[in-house]
Amino acid sequence: MKKFLPIVMLLMTAPLTARADLVHKLTTSTQLSVDGAATVATRLGSTYSSSGNNISVVTDADFGGLTAPASATAAATMKQTDYQLTTAGSAYSFSESFTYGDAVAPIGTGVDVASGVVADMPAFGSVTTQSGGVAGTLAGTITSAGVMTITAGGAGTDATGQFVSELTVN
Repeated sequence: MKKFLPIVMLLMTAPLTARADLVHKLTTSTQLSVDGAATVATRLGSTYSSSGNNISVVTDADFGGLTAPASATAAATMKQTDYQLTTAGSAYSFSESFTYGDAVAPIGTGVDVASGVVADMPAFGSVTTQSGGVAGTLAGTITSAGVMTITAGGAGTDATGQFVSELTVN
């Protein structure tokens, strides 16, 4: 018995404690979003410019420019002119530029949107249109086992799946 006494005394002193700070986190998530389909439109007008030196127009003519359109929805056209040297045999320079503008589209035409999809845009120099997106078959699921399934959707959709495993030992 005397042999066991030191062992019994050791067991009676302080309790044995095991310390292990262990944290394990598992996170699974999906994010689904539907954005609008978009285009942008800016109607461009007709422009004309000319510059130069030692140039004049033929008698009874005006310098080139813009001619009023034939209808209220048409774009202005360029007025053409015949030019000549002011002083024959002298140096000259001449530059002429014309941009034919977009016709004016009647209100309510030029953009077709069906089920959130912009089917066609106006034929302008610069175009912006926005409508709602189409969820279509957009879907995301997570099973209790952490298995993710993501299905692509229609126009303007995003789907993101994420699994995070975090282990912290202190």
